[in-house]
Amino acid sequence: MSESILQLDIGSPLDIYGPGDKYLNEIKEFFPTLKIIARGELIKLIGDEEQIKNFERRFDLLLIHYDKFGKINEDVVRQVMGDDEPNNQTAAKGDDVLVFGRHGKLIRALTPNQKKMVSSSEKNDLIFAIGPAGTGKTYTAVALAIRALKSKQVKRIILTRPAIEAGESLGFLPGDMKEKLDPYLQPLYDALRDMLPTQKFLSYLEDETIEIAPLAFMRGRTLSNAFAILDEAQNASESQLKMFLTRMGKSSKFIVTGDVTQIDLPRKKLSGLLQAPELLKGIKGIDFVHLDGRDVVRHKLVSDIIDAYNKKET
Repeated sequence: MSESILQLDIGSPLDIYGPGDKYLNEIKEFFPTLKIIARGELIKLIGDEEQIKNFERRFDLLLIHYDKFGKINEDVVRQVMGDDEPNNQTAAKGDDVLVFGRHGKLIRALTPNQKKMVSSSEKNDLIFAIGPAGTGKTYTAVALAIRALKSKQVKRIILTRPAIEAGESLGFLPGDMKEKLDPYLQPLYDALRDMLPTQKFLSYLEDETIEIAPLAFMRGRTLSNAFAILDEAQNASESQLKMFLTRMGKSSKFIVTGDVTQIDLPRKKLSGLLQAPELLKGIKGIDFVHLDGRDVVRHKLVSDIIDAYNKKET
């Protein structure tokens, strides 16, 4: 006997349950061997593990339809929950969704090179995503990590960054160590908050299912059954990058992201990210994905700014 809890992060769960739980009762009829308990945003499933997985897969498709059209009805419930093989049009529309984010937002790879990141991560245990600001490197990496956690491919997520920014020293910043470090790690918090309900995010942090820490805290550890992301890797030295990569344990996935045009290391210290492509090329299970201005998903001016600076440097 297995249990699973789903959390709806949509405007009104009643849109899914239907008037007087009409749709919910119909859903239950397709899974008579499961005990399905709905309380507000939470749906608890009790029963055979395979049946639970089947329910979760089909229910995801139902949420995809709701996100696209803003409503469901009995016909949609029957089509999605009752098909022998739900590889219909509804499934096809959602097969590139990485995560269902907050308020029903669909998190997916938007550009060709972001899609390369997804494809490469599925084939390799270690990938490097290298490109300028705004190309979605970190966001896509975090979405892949959340997907792996939700699908139980890994048991935890480790997110880390070097604590080096524009020449500033931690010692001159106010507050205790956590308060000093949080500004460096804020982009990782932002991505997670976009993809997880607030209470789920806080509970993951509390029980260390998700750990966010500076790179120095990784020394001496072995990260098994984990999805680890090293962000801003251009600010890691060769020895620091080597240290992080050799933390990889069994059943783990690693993604390293960085922008080699924004290195804040002291002038005499070489970035490990600059050396990695040459040192690690040709090793099976390692891949490099390069993003560029065409992958920028921020304000349209960001792409023009990147191009302008690239022209200056050439």
